[in-house]
Amino acid sequence: RSSPDVFESRMEKRNEVKKQPVGHSKQGEFIRCMEEKARPIFSAEDSGTKTSKGGFTKDKTLDSILNVEMVKEKSAEEIKQIWNQYFSAKDTVYAVIPAEKFDLIWKRAQKCPSFLYALPRKEGYEFFVGQWSGTELHFTSLINIQTQGETAPSQLVLYHYPELQKEKGIVLMTAEMDSKFLVVHEAQCLANQVQLFYATDRSQTYELVETFNHRSSEFKYMSVIAELEQSGLGRELRPGQVSDKS
Repeated sequence: RSSPDVFESRMEKRNEVKKQPVGHSKQGEFIRCMEEKARPIFSAEDSGTKTSKGGFTKDKTLDSILNVEMVKEKSAEEIKQIWNQYFSAKDTVYAVIPAEKFDLIWKRAQKCPSFLYALPRKEGYEFFVGQWSGTELHFTSLINIQTQGETAPSQLVLYHYPELQKEKGIVLMTAEMDSKFLVVHEAQCLANQVQLFYATDRSQTYELVETFNHRSSEFKYMSVIAELEQSGLGRELRPGQVSDKS
């Protein structure tokens, strides 16, 4: 009441502050600054990576997906939960493989880098050849190889990441696929068969892999189908995570 001019001046400034959007406030600047400094656990999908023929990521690294330094402080179980939760919302195949199981798969892959897999269809089976290239496993249909030879494009690639294998005892896996030829549960069936044939304790099952690589004239296509049906993997699978069945 004593200084009406001062009062009106203060009210005008107060109204100006209220009209300012959050982005222009000091609080907004602080939040934006913190967001820029904080790197999320998962990186932007394939940032800075190149794609090869067929749209698959070339030299797809774990760092292009996951902030490895950030998760090193977490336990193997926590990392597994983070990985599974992240990829469960995506239309892809993924897994967290125990180190011992991957050791067995990797050791056998060095001796037997390729194998023939059977994918159940509405009528019969379609055969796919899986070929290891480093820790990547590339799949293409047998008919592609028969018609295009070595230039046959990949239709599914499984990416295995052993960066946390020694320290955490796990190997992370995810995949890319050509959706024109495969859907998720079909890609999952192929991925599950890798563990079925390469991580098996049954000598008769792994012997099929050895025969295909080293004694191809003795290899019988129907033996793969028989193993697949016996394991139960021939049934339609729920899209998403690779099972631990081997």
